[in-house]
Amino acid sequence: MISIDPDVIKELADKGLRIDRRAFDEYRPIKIETGIIEKAEGSAKVELGGTKVIAGVKMEVGEPFPDSPDEGVLITNAEFLAFAHQEFEEGPPNEDSIELARVVDRAIRESKAINFKKLCIEEGKKVWIIFIDIDILDHDGNLIDAASLAAIAALLNAKFPKLEIVEEGDEKKYTIDYEQKTDPLPIEQRPITITAAKINGKILLDPNIAEESAVEGEISMGVTDNMIASIQKSSPGGFSIEEINHIAEISLKKAAEIRGLLK
Repeated sequence: MISIDPDVIKELADKGLRIDRRAFDEYRPIKIETGIIEKAEGSAKVELGGTKVIAGVKMEVGEPFPDSPDEGVLITNAEFLAFAHQEFEEGPPNEDSIELARVVDRAIRESKAINFKKLCIEEGKKVWIIFIDIDILDHDGNLIDAASLAAIAALLNAKFPKLEIVEEGDEKKYTIDYEQKTDPLPIEQRPITITAAKINGKILLDPNIAEESAVEGEISMGVTDNMIASIQKSSPGGFSIEEINHIAEISLKKAAEIRGLLK
């Protein structure tokens, strides 16, 4: 991998330029494939420039949380595969992968993308549990947006497996036939996460991995059709109120474009 001096990136930004000749508000090419994992209830692969991410959705029947007895459960995990980048290592999830999963999870929850009440099977006893597993295949920058897009694409692709409930005396037996799919998941919003980086005082969308080495601030917004549902600042640098308002405005516009790529 060719290393580029962060000072060069900063100098280019000051001149209104980027190393890959994109406009400040321009994303790298996006490609979305769905239904790529046969054994998953839903799956998607996203390519954002050179960044490649895969997401799979699996479902189980389990118990609800005590404070939400009539709602299903969402569990999101992310893993950085060692071959995706020279700095990634084998082993259990590290802080970065845990944080990535949290950001993806938060955008889905705060946007109310899933109607969790429709995941209830028997209040207080049994609900559907949705697992989203995200694997980073190739890291070329902006993992948050790629992972978030893969997650929502996989959810839209997912269908419930067939559930059979048999009463045996006072108890009920729940049997899942994963070979048979039924209805789509109750998806009510399609949140898109937009990441903006500040480099030499300039605001750029979708930073690639070279640009990430030069950022002084980075912020990600989970966006629905008409509102900002979640915000995550993932670097020590700060943003002014004017900069945040500017990012929010362009995020709503850019999210609408990207949302059009979802099936």
